[in-house]
Amino acid sequence: MIVGEKKVNHSLGSYSIYLSEDFKGLKERIENIPSVSNIIIFTERPIAQLYLKYLELELAGIKPSIHIVYLKGGEKNKHIDRVKKAYHQLIDIGADRKSLILAMGGGVVGDFSGFIASTYQRGIRFVQIPTTLLAAVDSSVGGKVAVNLNKGKNMVGTFHQPEMVFMPLFTLSTLPKKEWRCGIAEIAKHSLLAGGHMWEDFRNHSYSDMKYDSDILKKMILDSIEFKASIVNQDEKEGGVRQILNLGHTTAHAIESLTKYSKYSHGEAVAIGIITALILSVEIYKFPKELLKEIVTAMVKYDLPSKDSNKASEIFEHMKHDKKKDGNVLKFVLLQNIGDYKYGVPVEKKDIIQAIKTQVNLI
Repeated sequence: MIVGEKKVNHSLGSYSIYLSEDFKGLKERIENIPSVSNIIIFTERPIAQLYLKYLELELAGIKPSIHIVYLKGGEKNKHIDRVKKAYHQLIDIGADRKSLILAMGGGVVGDFSGFIASTYQRGIRFVQIPTTLLAAVDSSVGGKVAVNLNKGKNMVGTFHQPEMVFMPLFTLSTLPKKEWRCGIAEIAKHSLLAGGHMWEDFRNHSYSDMKYDSDILKKMILDSIEFKASIVNQDEKEGGVRQILNLGHTTAHAIESLTKYSKYSHGEAVAIGIITALILSVEIYKFPKELLKEIVTAMVKYDLPSKDSNKASEIFEHMKHDKKKDGNVLKFVLLQNIGDYKYGVPVEKKDIIQAIKTQVNLI
């Protein structure tokens, strides 16, 4: 049963993001997509074991033939080396320009499947079916799809908007705590950028509230999606204000790369990166120190990490591969206050290293 809907506008039209209790309603919406020759489900085997039977039950009797492509999980497998195999699998299936890819999984599945959809035969259609909180509030919204290189995350990518996003909420019940934290970090980011009631909701609740109170969970997901959609509506291809969604990501991507994507989930790394950005904000924009303490306290209630033990100089070295830099200058998203942001802020090496060192001793 569908419990919420948000709309995302883009240069070629718009699409809906559906929040649903389960898979019911997906078949009807797929049947409204014209001239689908066949359907290819991209997923991981552990995800398929949990949810594929429910998806197949919902799609029973649909006219296009259904095929399944299994992907290897984990950020290290969202790699350009895996792309060729996926193309060959599509060719073997007989996929053509009227095929439809259903990306069922977390952000790795969504990003990889979207990249394949955007490039196979110069672009075919796809649907995002996020099964994690992070994918629901972040990676499934906005059309950014990419794969990784050895020297950097999401270094090869495109903008390819889905036909729709369909989020079955029941999949969240199987998530481990680490995956919950991953999505909560992105909700924290959105609430700091939006301010107002979003920040108050985040500050006044906790991890257990989100996990065990479905009304709180739905509201926070829908508010987060609505905020991101509003930014994407203004700036589809990250030429301006959409850059604010990179709050915390310069540090996060560096830490993920440095730790070979094995120590932290993406959201956990973003949580650490947000604190780095806030410390820089205190120094550069006089962001209120008492708010920094309040934010750290709030994040503790959600069991989010706030620092990394690697040397500041090592983290900085991995920042050099950040795709958002301008020449040799690293640029950050910083805050003047909650809900009052600046993007494209150039920050010097010495200030970054000092902020990371301060962060280690902050808590």
